[in-house]
Amino acid sequence: MTWSERVVVRDGVRLVCRDWGGSGPAVVLLHGLAGHAGEWDVPARRLSERFRVVAVDQRGHGASERHPDDVSRAAFVADVVAVAEQLGLDRPVVVGQSLGGHTAMLTAAAHPALVRALVLVEAAPGDPDPQAPQDIGAWLDSWPVPFPSRAAAASFFGGGPAGEGWAAGLERREDGWHARFDRGVMVAALAENAVRSSRPAWRQVGCPTLVVLAQSGIIPGPDVDAMLGQRPETLAVSLPGTGHDLHLERPEVLHGLLETFLADVA
Repeated sequence: MTWSERVVVRDGVRLVCRDWGGSGPAVVLLHGLAGHAGEWDVPARRLSERFRVVAVDQRGHGASERHPDDVSRAAFVADVVAVAEQLGLDRPVVVGQSLGGHTAMLTAAAHPALVRALVLVEAAPGDPDPQAPQDIGAWLDSWPVPFPSRAAAASFFGGGPAGEGWAAGLERREDGWHARFDRGVMVAALAENAVRSSRPAWRQVGCPTLVVLAQSGIIPGPDVDAMLGQRPETLAVSLPGTGHDLHLERPEVLHGLLETFLADVA
């Protein structure tokens, strides 16, 4: 099965989705900061055999509106609601990696009647991080763009499936391979995380929740302990031999976890 492009427009902002079809309960997949919907291709293809699957290029990313005026957390949440409503996704399970997981969590907290269940992949609530925008900006500045080839880009991003996944998000121009986002938009998208805790939103989530963490991820142990302490009914799994991009490194394993969880909550 392959995907078809679907376009959702909210407040003049164009959002492009990969609609994998399927006739079962709906699943919405959200990538992380500086990512793209194609990161979910492997698990999305498999999940579409039993579920209705839609992966979103979020605002500022991929094929969606590159320079949206609003990059607030509320705007990203409202986009998820618009995707569900305009594509007819009834009470979807919302799955998000990294900042996409943060968006998924905020959506579940703000719209309990909309979200059937929540999956956080290498994502967790946390305290304000004033350093986050600066750190992300410095990381993006380290990209030697334009890359001379996709192979060179994949190597820069660490090689292997994760490197290939990041390289797949680039666009080819006459002078080489470029990012499909604006640096300033990415940094601005983290502004609220720099000053606001997301722990209150986590406490408001009432739907079934699965948390998938990497063995060598970026979520501090104390944050994981606090998260599970606040909502002990949460299912939590750690995947050996993985890093922050575990959805790219071990997509088949992640698919198995998702399919089991989705079957239970559906």
